[in-house]
Amino acid sequence: MASLSCSPNHLASLVNDTAAATYICTQFDAISKKLTDTTFAVDNTYLLFSAYLVFAMQLGFAMLCAGSVRAKNTMNIMLTNVLDAAAGGLSYYLFGFAFAFGAPSNGFIGRHFFGLRDYPSLSGDYSFFLYQWAFAIAAAGITSGSIAERTQFVAYLIYSSFLTGFVYPIVSHWFWSSDGWASPTRTSGNLLFGSGVIDFAGSGVVHMVGGIAGLWGAFIEGPRIGRFDRTGRSVALRGHSASLVVLGSFLLWFGWYGFNPGSFLTIAKGYGNSGGGGGYYGQWSAIGRTAVTTTLAGSTAALTTLFSKRLLVGHWNVIDVCNGLLGGFAAITSGCSVVEPWAAIVCGFVAAWVLIGLNMLAAKVEYDDPLEAAQLHGGCGAWGVLFTGLFAKGEYVDEVYGVGRPYGAFMGGGGKLLAAQVIQILVVCGWVTATMAPLFYGLHKMNLLRISRDDETAGMDLTRHGGFAYAYHDEDYDGSSKGAGFMMRKIEPASTSPSPTTEPHV
Repeated sequence: MASLSCSPNHLASLVNDTAAATYICTQFDAISKKLTDTTFAVDNTYLLFSAYLVFAMQLGFAMLCAGSVRAKNTMNIMLTNVLDAAAGGLSYYLFGFAFAFGAPSNGFIGRHFFGLRDYPSLSGDYSFFLYQWAFAIAAAGITSGSIAERTQFVAYLIYSSFLTGFVYPIVSHWFWSSDGWASPTRTSGNLLFGSGVIDFAGSGVVHMVGGIAGLWGAFIEGPRIGRFDRTGRSVALRGHSASLVVLGSFLLWFGWYGFNPGSFLTIAKGYGNSGGGGGYYGQWSAIGRTAVTTTLAGSTAALTTLFSKRLLVGHWNVIDVCNGLLGGFAAITSGCSVVEPWAAIVCGFVAAWVLIGLNMLAAKVEYDDPLEAAQLHGGCGAWGVLFTGLFAKGEYVDEVYGVGRPYGAFMGGGGKLLAAQVIQILVVCGWVTATMAPLFYGLHKMNLLRISRDDETAGMDLTRHGGFAYAYHDEDYDGSSKGAGFMMRKIEPASTSPSPTTEPHV
C-alpha cells in the first residue's frame, strides 16, 4: 500500500468527512509515535551519558586513594578500586538491583529482577541499571579509603560484594524506589510526614552508607602502625603524591555533574510557562540549576577549608582543600535540585567546618582514616540531608516532586520535611551499623581483616602483590636477582614514618 501524503489535491480527493478524519488521525498517530521515540532516545542518551560520568568517578577515587597512601601500598589500593567495580558489577547484577528496584515490592526490599530476569520492563530500561550500578560501586569505593594500608585483600572482596549486593540496595530501595517506605515518589500508601525523604542524588543513600561502613571497618581494625605515638599524639602519615590527589579530586568534580544533574534521569520534560516572562521552561532548566548549586557548594567548601586551615595550622595545604571540596559536594548532593544557588554557598561553608571538626575529633579519639572518608562522606553527607530539610524551596520541590509538598523549615515550609530528613539519618546509621559492623567484626575474629605487623611495615605492594608500583633507582636494590625480578633492599625504618629515601622517583 502506498504511504499517505499530505497535499491539497490529495485532501480534495477524499470524498467524505470520515475519510478525512481517518487520514488526519493516521498522520497524527505516526507523528506522535515519532516524537515519543525521539523523546525516549534523548532521555536514554542523557541517562547513559550521566552513567558514564558517574563511572568515571571510579578513576577519580582510584587516583585520590593512590595519592593519599604511602608509595609502598599504591598497587594494593589501586587493585581494590578495580575490584570494587568488578565485584560490585556482578553482585549488583545478581542481587543488588533486584533488592533496590525490583517491582512490585514492599516498602522494605525489592523482590524482582534478580539477574535482570524479566528486565527491562515497563518500569525501566538497561540504561537505568547501569546508572544505578555506578552509584553502588561509588559507595563501596568510599569504604575502601577508610580501611586502606592495613586490610587483607580477601576482606575487600567480601565487604565490597556484601555492600553493593545487599546493604546499599536496601537503603536505595527505601528512599528511591516507588515502593520504598520513605520515598518521595511512593505510589502506594502515605508519604512519610506527607513528604517522604528528599535525598535527590544520595548524600544519605550513597555517602552516608559508604562513610559509616568505613567508620566501622577502620574502628574495628584500629589505626595504622605509627599513626599515634605512645602518648596518643597524632603523627601524620602523609600520602606519597599530592599530584594524584589533585587529579583525583578534579576527576570526581567532573563526574559529579553526572552524579547530581544526572539523577533527574530524563531531560526532555517541560514544566510550562515561567511567570517571570522567561518563556517556556522545563527539566533542562532544573538540571542546569542543579549543576550550578553543585559547583557553588564545592567551591565554597574548598575556599572555606583553605583559609580556615591557614588560620589553624599556619600554612596552605592543597590536600585539605581537596578534601574540603569533596565534602561540599557530598553535602549538596541531597538537596542540589531543590535549593537556591545562594543556599548552596551556605551548604558548602558549613560542610567545610563539619569536616574540620570531625577530623579534630578523630585525632582526639585516635581514629585513623587515611582518606578522611568517614568524616567527609558520613559527616558531610549527614549535614547535607539536614540542610535539605532546612533550605529546600517550595517552588523547586513542586517542580521535582509534585505540587503541595512540605519544604524547607527555613523557607517557611514547616518542620515535616526536616523531620523526614532526621529519620533518614537515624535509619541509615542504624541499618549500616547493624549490617556492616558485625561483618567487619566477624572478619576480625577470623583473622581475615587486618594484615600482619611485618607485612604492614614492609608495605602491602611487596608482601601481597609481588612488587612496587614505581621503578626505583639501582642503588635501592641489593643487586641480586630472583627469577624474573629483583628483591628490594629494605631501607625503611621500623617506624612507618615517611623518609625521603623511601619515596619513589617518578
